[in-house]
Amino acid sequence: MHVIGLQYDIIWEDKAANYQKIRRMLQQAGPQPGALVILPEMSATGFSMQVEQIAEPEMGMTEQFFANLAKEFQVYLVGGKVSTGTPPKGRNEAVVFNPQGSLLARYAKQRAFNPGGEGEHYECGRQNVLLAADSWRWSPFICYDLRFPELFRRAVKEGAELFVIIANWPTERIEHWLTFLRARAIENQAYVVGVNRCGLSPKLHYGGCSLIIGPRGETLAAAGEGEEIIKATLERDTLLSYRRDFPVLADMLE
Repeated sequence: MHVIGLQYDIIWEDKAANYQKIRRMLQQAGPQPGALVILPEMSATGFSMQVEQIAEPEMGMTEQFFANLAKEFQVYLVGGKVSTGTPPKGRNEAVVFNPQGSLLARYAKQRAFNPGGEGEHYECGRQNVLLAADSWRWSPFICYDLRFPELFRRAVKEGAELFVIIANWPTERIEHWLTFLRARAIENQAYVVGVNRCGLSPKLHYGGCSLIIGPRGETLAAAGEGEEIIKATLERDTLLSYRRDFPVLADMLE
């Protein structure tokens, strides 16, 4: 599987401008058909608490944009958006589209970042999502979820071989981001792709440092602090062979 992560400075609450930036970066990336393209959390708005201003219904304009982009470039696409939840709250979601532009999955962030007040504005999801695409089985997660290894352990028990984490992770805790990504790969013998935003919002600076990590914890691709495209080819046979030769997952407790 060919994987592409788009790390960019999200223009604050300006969906149209972010659509243009995403399209421009994807054109620059030149994805091959069937590649998996990953955008940061809340891809078109930034990590905003203004739910009434940015929330959309299912298959609203941001999802339509993602669907059209996936179909145009013939790729799988994971993007972040805010959906309408139980008023007045929204849902911080990752949505996945296939190369035909059809919705494959909708995942709602399970752990709200309550130190930043997210839980006051967003309702949490309650379950993992496991997707099957091109023989791979993989699960999406969102930002603060990364701090909770039990979510990932549950996913690997369900059959996940790849974790995709989309994020708006601030610079001041960027070492946590890097450490957690590697830990989730090593402890679950899984590929991990973490795509973060970079740049400034009205309150925070975001650290970028998107990563693609192999099941041994090896770095396959790494971004710096600015706008950047990362790419790697993931080998499922390599993962299965490693799990078979070093079968630590067999010793998991129920």
